[in-house]
Amino acid sequence: MVRMEIDLNCDLGEGCALDAELIPLVTSVNVACGFHAGDPTTASAAIALAAKHGVQVGAHPSFPDREHFGRLEMDRPEPRVYEDCLYQVGALSGLARAAGVELGHVKPHGALYNMACRDDAYARPVVAAAAVFRLPVLGLPASRLQALSAGRCPFVAEGFADRRYLPDGSLVPRSRPDAFVESPADAAEQVAWLLREKGVQTVCVHGDNPRALAFVRELRDQLTRLGYRLTPIGRLPAVNTR
Repeated sequence: MVRMEIDLNCDLGEGCALDAELIPLVTSVNVACGFHAGDPTTASAAIALAAKHGVQVGAHPSFPDREHFGRLEMDRPEPRVYEDCLYQVGALSGLARAAGVELGHVKPHGALYNMACRDDAYARPVVAAAAVFRLPVLGLPASRLQALSAGRCPFVAEGFADRRYLPDGSLVPRSRPDAFVESPADAAEQVAWLLREKGVQTVCVHGDNPRALAFVRELRDQLTRLGYRLTPIGRLPAVNTR
């Protein structure tokens, strides 16, 4: 039986101007920690909005790469990646606690996410940082993040509503013209496939997309019509720890 509950998460706090409109439409947010975008003021505002709307807050650490929005792959030593993540999650945790909110998860951003999903040298430090804070980590199903989370921290299998996939389960590179799902109806069909075939528990929509607001509104409507109930990560029946 296909589970009919799904978390809808969005990467926010990145200075993309739609946070206030998007937060009420999703169930979890991944707030930028300043290394690829955002700053303490932007992060605090996103956290406060999420708390107001009952939306779960997670940390969204990245490579130190504001120039390329965290999307440039880096040859970075494992100890530095661990320190980067520990620093970013710790900073966001402090801002969240000041607002009366506890972080609910960690999701690496951009190039760090992609590299951690395929390479142990990047997955290990991400998992280690999440384990320090006793937080689940989000990543692609059957990835190195999932494998190395076992026994260290809960793992939440994530899919993408607005990105297309390669046959090996990785994402189509953003440089390709077919990288994005443009139609909310197609996105809803992809979400159903991800739930049925990949066992995902949360799906991401990107807040830096110029059409993000209309896309998320229509996607929510499509998922509701298909019978899905949107539920924050922390309230899902089970979190995959395999």
